[in-house]
Order: sequence, then structure tokens, then C-alpha cells
Amino acid sequence: MIKLIASDLDGTLLLNGAQDLPEEMFDLIPRLKKAGILFAAASGRQYANMRRLFAPVVSDMAFICENGALVVKDDKILYQETFDSDLMKDIIQAVNEKEGAEYSCSTKDFYYIQPKTEEYYNLLKNVVKCDCKVIKGVEEITLPCLKMAVYEPAGVTDECIKYWQNRFSDRCKVVTSGTAWIDFIPFQTNKAIGLRALQDVYGIAADECMVFGDEYNDIEMLQAVKYSFAMAHSKPGVRASADFEAEREEPVLEAILQSEGNIEKIPLTPARR
Repeated sequence: MIKLIASDLDGTLLLNGAQDLPEEMFDLIPRLKKAGILFAAASGRQYANMRRLFAPVVSDMAFICENGALVVKDDKILYQETFDSDLMKDIIQAVNEKEGAEYSCSTKDFYYIQPKTEEYYNLLKNVVKCDCKVIKGVEEITLPCLKMAVYEPAGVTDECIKYWQNRFSDRCKVVTSGTAWIDFIPFQTNKAIGLRALQDVYGIAADECMVFGDEYNDIEMLQAVKYSFAMAHSKPGVRASADFEAEREEPVLEAILQSEGNIEKIPLTPARR
């Protein structure tokens, strides 16, 4: 029986750059809770932003934020990991040296940002709707960093990801997160770790979990449970880490409710390898 469902946001629940959730989710999440199934949003996004996205149903769900560095339920921190401060400073220096690149440094409640352009500030504040604190230099970062991310306005090309991996992959994981973002994640941090924190608190086994994702920062989470779904548009390396494939999540979640959590009664599409 399924007791915990976790889903990535950008490229999974939020398709084609959308910044608002499908209306169906505000009906499905309370119904899942009523059926004894905990829903968790699992994203590289900040907690404040995720709370805003799910505002009508925040009390019915959990949040795996910052690629697993922060796990929150009922506004209580269940797990938190921090980013190495020296590595943070080196990434910021590299961003400042690279034309066009921008960064965000995550804390529990907001991003530190040092925008090079008004476009980047507008993207985070008014499009993605993140809580941000604008700074002039790294010396103004006084709170623990949970995650570093780099924004590439022209999009993340193979050349771009190779550039950042060559700079930092010996010190942390460097993974794509959407079409224009690259996340820098401590080796010991991933969405599966965040998922495990929820499993431990609620006594849920891996074979009682279902997860959805579409990017390389979802791979550990996809590999950590019995019922993992890669979105149909996922890259081959992501699909290879999942057991099943889905065009959209909502029909699968509806089917879970119809079957009262018994996934064995649902026809599933195996992931393409």
C-alpha cells in the first residue's frame, strides 16, 4: 500500500515553465491525506516559495526543499543540512567572473542574491516569486547556506554544465535543475535523504513510497523507492533511474485514490531505457 508520495516541481508538476500548480492538486492533496497518504513536494526551490505555491493545502502535506537539505512539516524542521562556507565563496567568485551567470545562496527563509541585471532580480522576485535579500558582497552572508545554485540566462548547454562540473565536481555534485539552472549539492545531500527523513518520522517503508521526477537532481530519489516515475520528457539518464513513466502525475494520483492506495491494481507504463 502507498503511504507517501513525493514529487518534483519544475518540469514535473510545473510544466513548460509554469509558475502555478494545476488546480487539480488542491483537490488531490487533501484527498490523499484523508486516505492516509502523505504528499510531499520535493524541489530545489526554497521553503518560502514552495509554501506560497501550495498555500491552500500546506497543512495537508510536507516539503522537501533545497534538493533535500531542508525537510519541513507543519512549519517544523525535520531535517537540515548546510553547505560548506568556503565552497560557497568559491562558487560565488566563479559566478562573478563568468559573464551572464548569476547565483542564489539559499537559507531557510530567503535567498541571498547579488544581481548583475534587473532581469535576474525580476525573475526571482516577480516571476518565480522567491523571498530574496540583495547583497553587495559575500561578506554580507551571515546565515548558514543550505544550497548554491547558478542561473544561466541563455540556458544550460552541454558546454555550460561541463564548465561548472570541471570547476566544482570534485567538491560537490553539480547537476541540472530545469533548463536554466545548475545546482551545487553537498555529496551527502539529495532528495532521497529528505525523503528518508519523512520515512523515519512516519514509519514508512521504501516499498510504500511513490516518487515523480524529471531531472538529474531527482535520480537518487527515483532510485530510493519501489515505485518511481520519470516524466515522459525526461532525459534518458533520468528515465534509466526510474521504474515507470508518466505523461502527467494527476491521473496516476487519481488512480491511487481510486484503488485505495493499492498500486498493484493499477496498470503502469515501464520507463523507456
